[in-house]
Amino acid sequence: MDLKLKDKSALVTASTRGLGYAAALGLAREGCRVAVNSRSTAGAAAAAQAIAKETGAKVIGLPGDVSDPDVPARLVEATARAFGGMDILITNAGGPPAGAFESFDEAAWQKAIDLTFMSHVRLIQAALPHLRQSKAASVLTVTSYSVKQPIPNLILSNSIRAATVGLTKSLALELGSAGIRFNSILPGWTETERVTELMKFRAAQNQSTIEAEIAKQSKDSSLGRMGRPDEFANAAVFLVSPAASYITGVMLTVDGGLYKGTL
Repeated sequence: MDLKLKDKSALVTASTRGLGYAAALGLAREGCRVAVNSRSTAGAAAAAQAIAKETGAKVIGLPGDVSDPDVPARLVEATARAFGGMDILITNAGGPPAGAFESFDEAAWQKAIDLTFMSHVRLIQAALPHLRQSKAASVLTVTSYSVKQPIPNLILSNSIRAATVGLTKSLALELGSAGIRFNSILPGWTETERVTELMKFRAAQNQSTIEAEIAKQSKDSSLGRMGRPDEFANAAVFLVSPAASYITGVMLTVDGGLYKGTL
């Protein structure tokens, strides 16, 4: 299937490792021009170089912490300037720390809100003028299956990511007439650095090993394993592509059957 992504322009945030990197690589493989982002200047440059070398696509690296209120607009403008516009925005950010409700003060909550919710809001606000000029405008927010099935010891993520899903659905309804599609992927447990960190946290709590915690968590999936970043990327690349032109307002779980609900 031709996804019709050749020469489209995309910004993927938090994309020098894990799910973001996999999505950026997938887009570049389809001929898309991609801006990748990291808090580290060196990290952004290295990821851009690696993807460009593998795919031959035009890839730029943009440093900046998306939880900083001033950074999202700067990333969007740098992308549009480099590529002459923007067609695709994938809003991704690292997750807040693990822990129970009583372990976080108000400052921790505010920091998590800026990272896990307001980064999406600010990126989309900045991108809208450019997306309105595109004939294939698409936004994908990356959240978690925890918005449907809360995960123990992830009170910050469970609470705040739900707001992003509400935002995504609302914008799909509000801006569909402008030709801009909004969808979200709710990934389950996937083999990323972030998941390794969470398994390390669990291992310390349970006096076990990271390997044991991964095996224990994998049993909850219908497929009996965690996902791979490329499996997430395959779904993400399709959803933002013109091939999915009649799909908007979808909250897609990519979790190997981990979520047990019917809705």
